[in-house]
Amino acid sequence: MEKLLEGKCVACKADAPLVTAEEKKELMPQIPGWNIIELGGIEQLTCSFAFKDYLSALNFVNQVANLAEEEDHHPEILLEWGKVTVSWWSHKIKGLHKNDLIAAAKTDSLFSG
Repeated sequence: MEKLLEGKCVACKADAPLVTAEEKKELMPQIPGWNIIELGGIEQLTCSFAFKDYLSALNFVNQVANLAEEEDHHPEILLEWGKVTVSWWSHKIKGLHKNDLIAAAKTDSLFSG
């Protein structure tokens, strides 16, 4: 089985394939805290992370931002007191690409640190 943490995000082109139902079934168990939601007809991966205070949450946001720069793939991040919600999806293809699952796994790795 492919290990998401070992993956590297690749440049996503407008004709890149969406993640298939079979790939989701195989890969989603590696990121059990994440949910697939649909907003405006676009599937997104989303997960909320709990923290003891605002500064801890902010530190995590900065770690995710550094990950995003390293992978050249950027999420939506919502920072609240004691909570950070991260959403990954691929804008160019209006849905989920394998990059999003890889980035979610790496986000989990930052949190579990």
